[in-house]
Amino acid sequence: MDPEKFDTAGHSPLHVLIVDDELNIRKTLTVGLETEGHQVTAVSNFQDGLAEASRRSFDLAFVDLRLGTDDGLDLIPALLASAPWLKIIVITAYASIDTAVEAMRRGATDYIPKPFTPAQIDLAVRKVFEVRSLEQKVASLQEDLGRQHPEIDFSSSSPVMQKAVNLARQAALSEATLLLRGESGTGKTALARTIHSWSGRAAKPFGTVSCPSLSPHLLESELFGHVKGAFTGALRDNPGRIAASDGGTLLLDEISDLPLPLQPKLLRFIQDREYERVGDSVTRKADVRLIAATNTNLEDAVKEGRFREDLYYRLNVISIEIPPLRERLADLPALAERLLAFHARANHRSYLGFRDEALRALAAYSWPGNVRELSNTVERAAILCGTDRIGSECLPSGLFPGGSEVKIGDPIALEKIEEAHIRRVLANSRSLQEAAGTLGIDQATLWRRRKKYGI
Repeated sequence: MDPEKFDTAGHSPLHVLIVDDELNIRKTLTVGLETEGHQVTAVSNFQDGLAEASRRSFDLAFVDLRLGTDDGLDLIPALLASAPWLKIIVITAYASIDTAVEAMRRGATDYIPKPFTPAQIDLAVRKVFEVRSLEQKVASLQEDLGRQHPEIDFSSSSPVMQKAVNLARQAALSEATLLLRGESGTGKTALARTIHSWSGRAAKPFGTVSCPSLSPHLLESELFGHVKGAFTGALRDNPGRIAASDGGTLLLDEISDLPLPLQPKLLRFIQDREYERVGDSVTRKADVRLIAATNTNLEDAVKEGRFREDLYYRLNVISIEIPPLRERLADLPALAERLLAFHARANHRSYLGFRDEALRALAAYSWPGNVRELSNTVERAAILCGTDRIGSECLPSGLFPGGSEVKIGDPIALEKIEEAHIRRVLANSRSLQEAAGTLGIDQATLWRRRKKYGI
């Protein structure tokens, strides 16, 4: 293969598995692929192929049709069960239409007869490289659409925010584990995604695991994966977020809520990059850069015995503190304008911006829910305002002095207390699902309450 034909510059190399019982074939493929920058593992038989696939993640596998007394076609579904994203190219000296059709039916991506030329291998690898890159981009876009949140621009005139962003830029170029600190709603998840985009892993997946959102058992399965039959309801293998993020970055959101029984398992993965799926004894490896985020004081959690001290030190290699919005109010006008542009587009509206009195009201508020609360407020205004500029009449009454001081026992209607409570919960929640769970109602009921109160 000619290295000038295929350029991986700016992209992560492919992890390639070769399963072929001919030594010369293994050597030829290995040398050619490694010359182009890919990472190659070559084995000679069915069992070793499965063993290697169980220990680490691969992007591409070359599988010989005849592996001694074993049938290479049987290896295809076995490999895909371990890694559904794997692209498999069958290579064989016994090519026929029937075997080609059967290979594709079982999940192969391509089929190359022996003897093959370097150009054939080069073309096949290039196709796989492009398909994997597109799949990862689509997955990232689908996740972005699922969040339905605007991207946060981290440009800032605030010295404390500039310091955090500059530190993030420097840290992005390293492989160090990062700890993002900041109040709820300050943009920790958005900064983690931005750090990933600045890093050498940008072409690989970015995943997120929310530690408070699942029970300890389901959280372990979500993180490390499980095998079919590991527990009731495990109807198929689940590779887990670590395997799905191989080569990329994984954000552990609200790490302080990670259950104690899972903490030593995460510590082991950070130290050795090794783990086991739930219900499986096979030790696997993955190359994943971890970013942890928290809105609580982990030092206090360590003192109280809720968080392992050794895990804390492993996570706290580089700590980045994101300031609350109230400490960088100079950024608020530009941030509000960007959020208005986003929410106006999302709701098929058009605005010329904010009126001065509206901006003064925004600047006078303390924003306990930070950027998330500001985004919710601007979204409400973008939906309800009937003028070409957002005025103070389009903002919720809670933003004005005395307007948010609703307390239990005040001589006001019950609906006012309910509205204030729902607003505050929404401002401090990452999603409508989380807010509905906090309020103890379903999402349909929450939607009706939002419509009723104009939230």
